[in-house]
Amino acid sequence: MDLIKIGPVRVPGSPRILLIAACSVAVRPRLWGISLIMTWRLAARRWWRRAPFLPLPDDKFLRFRLVTMYGGSGTPEVENVGADVVAWLDWCRTWKSA
Repeated sequence: MDLIKIGPVRVPGSPRILLIAACSVAVRPRLWGISLIMTWRLAARRWWRRAPFLPLPDDKFLRFRLVTMYGGSGTPEVENVGADVVAWLDWCRTWKSA
């Protein structure tokens, strides 16, 4: 099994997961704005001071969210990642506080 490293957290699964999620959002312009908003909101504090210098979520928060969404070890199924990301962003878009 391949591991994707997102910040200090290793996410089990194929390296295709990030590409699938990005492509799923890229073809849906209605989600571009909310995806940027949510990226900013979930980014760890002072993310610009730590490599890889990307606005990624805190490792403990990311692990918690993966486990609560997928159960067990938090391993997402590659074939469902795109639909999961789109569904979550659609939900965020309809939520008043988003």
